Amino acid sequence: MYAVALDGFGDPEVMAWTQVEDLPAPGPGEVIVEVAAAGVNRADLLQRRGLYPPPPGASPILGLECSGTVAATGPGVTEPRVGDRVCALLSGGGYAERVLVPATQVLPIPAGLDVVAAAALPEVAATVWSNLVMTAGLHRGQLLLVHGGGSGIGTHAIQVARALGARVAVTAGSDRKLARCRELGADILINYREQDFVDVLAAEKPGADIILDNMGAAYLDRNVRALAEDGQLVVIGMQGGVKAELDLAALLGKRGTIHATNLRRRPAAGPGGKAEIMIELREHLWPLVAEGAVAPIISAELPITEVAQAHRLLDSPDTVGKVVLRIG
Repeated sequence: MYAVALDGFGDPEVMAWTQVEDLPAPGPGEVIVEVAAAGVNRADLLQRRGLYPPPPGASPILGLECSGTVAATGPGVTEPRVGDRVCALLSGGGYAERVLVPATQVLPIPAGLDVVAAAALPEVAATVWSNLVMTAGLHRGQLLLVHGGGSGIGTHAIQVARALGARVAVTAGSDRKLARCRELGADILINYREQDFVDVLAAEKPGADIILDNMGAAYLDRNVRALAEDGQLVVIGMQGGVKAELDLAALLGKRGTIHATNLRRRPAAGPGGKAEIMIELREHLWPLVAEGAVAPIISAELPITEVAQAHRLLDSPDTVGKVVLRIG
């Protein structure tokens, strides 16, 4: 089969669409998906640079989500069936003609969504729902602060929060991105190049009930100060560094909670595993997608042969939402 292979680590030019070893037959509980499209995620950029190795046993090929058609099923798999149009959450392997994945990480494409757009859904959906709803318990009337509101995760989080009846504040680095966030339902728009989100949130007493943070160390102190009492800080990224000093007195004074999570290294099954998250998505989020309340926001679709340009686009400050690679 063909897939994107890495010639070392570094700039986007290390990636090439080339012939690689074919997949084995699916084992118990596994399926093979003939890939139509794959979503591009920041984790892919980090892996390309050698900064985010795949977990043990995962495919070394880039790609954490895809869409396509089930081509084969292993022993014990009753759903999905061969021929079903699906999207899948992966630990790796999406930038390829075919991918091997546990059946529990495969979902039908939501009604009304085309197969290419569906490739932009599994990773952001699983990240946002598992962190905001399953971990932090986001509900109606709360105020959510999303850092990086113009990202794939940010644009998805805005829509989910609004669908659940929460208010949303976002940070972004340009007025263009903030305008798109407003269109998606964000209530409070913060240009982090010109405003301090702590000052803005101070006017929204008592502060943010939940903060979804992709920055890590750089924002830790200010995130704690921006929390409301009993607020929850959910850290899902470290774009601003990995080490920072924590003012425990400030956190204790607010009875605050800090969660630090990732999706890729979660177990496939068991409490908090990917299978549990996918069940939640199918039951609670997929109906919202089918009715149009939540949709993948796609900035660009490119053929897989232009994978280097796709990575550059995702890394560009002008991109809002997701970048998708067409494969099938």
